[in-house]
Amino acid sequence: MGTYRTWFTVPAGWDEREVMLHFGSISGYARVFVNGKQVGMTKASKSPAEFNVTSFLKEGKNLLAVQVYRWHDGSYMEDQDFWRLSGIERDVYLQAYPKLTIWDFFLRAGLDDNYKHGVFRGTVDLREFSGNRMKQGMVKLELLDKNGKKVWAQSRRFDREKQEETLSFSGTVSRVNQWNAEHPYLYDCVLTLADASGKPQSVTACKVGFRRIEIKNSKLLVNGVPVYIKGVNRHEHNDSLGHVQSRDIMMTDLKLMKQLNMNAVRTCHYPNHPLFYKLCDKYGFYVVDEANIETHGMGSVPYFKDTIPHPAYRPEWYAAHVDRITRLVERDKNHACVIGWSLGNECGNGKVFHDEYKRLKAYDPDRFVQFEQAWEDWNTDVVCPMYPSFGRMKEYRNSGKTRPYIMCEYAHAQGNSNGNIKDLWEVIYDSPNMQGGFIWDFMDQGFKTQTEDGRTYWTYNGKMGSRRWLEDKKTELNTGTDGLISANGVLKPQAYEVKKVYQYIHFKAEDLSDGKISVRNLYDFTDLSAYDFRWQLVKNGVPADSGRFEVRLKPHASKEVKLSLPEIPEDGNEHYLNLYAYTREATELIPAGFEVAREQLKIGTGDFFAVQPKAEGQLTAEVKGNVLSFQSGRVSGKIDLKKGVLFQYALDGKSPLSQYPEPAFWRVPTDNDFGNKMPLLCGVWRTAHVNRSVRKVSVGEQDANGIRVTVDWMLEDVLVPYTMEYQICPDGSVVVTGSIDLTGRKLPELPRFGMRMELKKDYERLVYYGRGPEENYTDRCSSTFVGRYEDTVSNQFYPYIRPQETGNKTDVRWVSLLDAQGFGLKVTGLQPLAFTALHFTLEDLDPGLTRKLQHTVDVIPQKNVCLHVDLKQRGLGGDNSWGMYPHNEYRLLDKKYSYSYKLQLVDGE
Repeated sequence: MGTYRTWFTVPAGWDEREVMLHFGSISGYARVFVNGKQVGMTKASKSPAEFNVTSFLKEGKNLLAVQVYRWHDGSYMEDQDFWRLSGIERDVYLQAYPKLTIWDFFLRAGLDDNYKHGVFRGTVDLREFSGNRMKQGMVKLELLDKNGKKVWAQSRRFDREKQEETLSFSGTVSRVNQWNAEHPYLYDCVLTLADASGKPQSVTACKVGFRRIEIKNSKLLVNGVPVYIKGVNRHEHNDSLGHVQSRDIMMTDLKLMKQLNMNAVRTCHYPNHPLFYKLCDKYGFYVVDEANIETHGMGSVPYFKDTIPHPAYRPEWYAAHVDRITRLVERDKNHACVIGWSLGNECGNGKVFHDEYKRLKAYDPDRFVQFEQAWEDWNTDVVCPMYPSFGRMKEYRNSGKTRPYIMCEYAHAQGNSNGNIKDLWEVIYDSPNMQGGFIWDFMDQGFKTQTEDGRTYWTYNGKMGSRRWLEDKKTELNTGTDGLISANGVLKPQAYEVKKVYQYIHFKAEDLSDGKISVRNLYDFTDLSAYDFRWQLVKNGVPADSGRFEVRLKPHASKEVKLSLPEIPEDGNEHYLNLYAYTREATELIPAGFEVAREQLKIGTGDFFAVQPKAEGQLTAEVKGNVLSFQSGRVSGKIDLKKGVLFQYALDGKSPLSQYPEPAFWRVPTDNDFGNKMPLLCGVWRTAHVNRSVRKVSVGEQDANGIRVTVDWMLEDVLVPYTMEYQICPDGSVVVTGSIDLTGRKLPELPRFGMRMELKKDYERLVYYGRGPEENYTDRCSSTFVGRYEDTVSNQFYPYIRPQETGNKTDVRWVSLLDAQGFGLKVTGLQPLAFTALHFTLEDLDPGLTRKLQHTVDVIPQKNVCLHVDLKQRGLGGDNSWGMYPHNEYRLLDKKYSYSYKLQLVDGE
């Protein structure tokens, strides 16, 4: 139990008024006392609780006291996947009302059937308190545009002696400015209560946005236009303030959302702070507003059968459900941003939800009602599943069903995730009845803390002693770390992929030899003339030329655009065409010159891997005992013919390597890997490289290509043959080839196929030609372009709140690790490579078979550099984090793998 006490003084002039005490939200069962007397209680958090305290007040100082009990019967209905933080978490204030006051209003600002003129309907409720002397009067509604010009007005007279409670208003606004998420135009609705002579007694106001929400032809329409919901789920969370929200916190979140091309928010799983909706009205976001109902612990459809103990099916809990839905709708019904109501989340689908669906459809026909727990029952306008499989998505696409399919949760972002989101959206774009969804979720629910020696880190639920959440296993308590944004507000690498997939401008190659591309405008209400466009020609990873181009294109249209590109010579050099769109004008959320869309297209016939330069040099070699020694100019090296390993490689006697290439089949498990039991099912590969025996070593004759050493190993723990070849080239470079043959063996899939080596501490400078600059994986790489990048090894580690696989780069041509003088190691692929270069080994980051509550402070970086050079590793997945695998095309399911890369010592790069 928590106790709050504060003193306050009632302002002068409130004697003839009714005083209401308002709590924006109290989490827990709260008893409220004024001057020692209980004025009421509340047990529904995330919604306002108001008390008429007029009779409890006295002159001078007054004492307000609140007792908050952590657990109560309402706790069963607030079982969301978030922190259980009790107490007062939103604003507390007093508000004085006249004895006759505008008590409530419902403003419905729609559009006519041609979507040109505004159709306005409104109701105003008056409330009379004891002592009121004004029995007749009038209420006037006025609509003002952004310039303060009156565009509509209407008055209604009332007579309290006739017990009139509700006044109705209606009218038309010609050629109204429409509200939508791209251009959120708002009018001011001013409501004036006047006496019988017309003298104003009180005034209030509300922002109004004219828009029309419909479902037609299997599509959700906004103002007659089918829109894609590029959404995200958002919990109210801050790493220092918990559930307490401020304007700065909300604005920061909304800025990031806009910059990530998001247009919609689901208020998971409760009404948000009132200011959040005002900001969404102003800046343009579609909101699905959700009631504070989640009885997850009692079971969610279809994962339980016994409805007898479930609150959703019991009559004594009926009123509590209705109360929470009513609180949601009555508070937020005047917001243009709210396009749909959600009856709750993971809470069963009893009679109360069918009744409430019908009630809301009658009360507010201008919005859709969705309910995830209905699945495809009749009490939802939108089929809004969570985490459907890829196969089920395609089934619905092809089903001919007529309700829009908008996933309430999808693309689970826990840890290093959000693989294959591009594939999901290719299905959505190709569907007559699918319109997107809401990613789970926006931000990690971590808390900022420090170790005893002062090191800052962010912790999560299991480490803080919370009881385990439903899907957590023992010792694996990091649910809630599933945001696109880390708890410190820094974008996770997958956020950039979401931005790319969500972008509204699409580019495709048409005839690049003639400079022709196609541009598709997926904005719903914006012409592309609002954006600046640029092209960049990249030669062998380096920008070679650039220019601007203009696109004037209406929403939902496509056109061919011809660029003034230079001629691409057929000289073997590799070229890419990068295309970008930027904002032309600044808004409060997005600066001018901000990139909103990008694409990379291969241009010309050049292919890095088609022709490898011939190695020139004078190679000498000799075998003494079990050691093959070789030298070419300043380069020398040795291969142990008994163990089958390269163990010395130097330039002028200096070597960057401390450990030489060896097979590597394991990766540090991601949260998705733990969810689908990869550490357990594939664990045989963790150390499969260790216990290997040499079956045969053969040394070929020296020829114009050098000397080939072939080593046949047997991986004894899995009984699989593995071949390593060293092609010692005339210039002293070494082409390393690794091959594995799993034919005839029933073994789990490979997490990765590659090799690892270690460099000494001085080789911090990283230069590579491949996808970047953010980390990328086979199923999460569309946002990263092939190019030449330079960075440090230290920057390759992304500090996921629970350390896991990180730093991978794909489609790599070559990578160099250099010291301050430019000396180091260059690795060049004979086919596309993947690599990671970190100051951590696999063993440093791998917690084993369980997650073990590891945090960033639990893993200590090494001075040396651990370099993995791979053919590839399995994709990340992310359809969910508790069982679904990466899509098959991103898994290593073949029986045979082979790849090659060249080791080369460089000086002065």
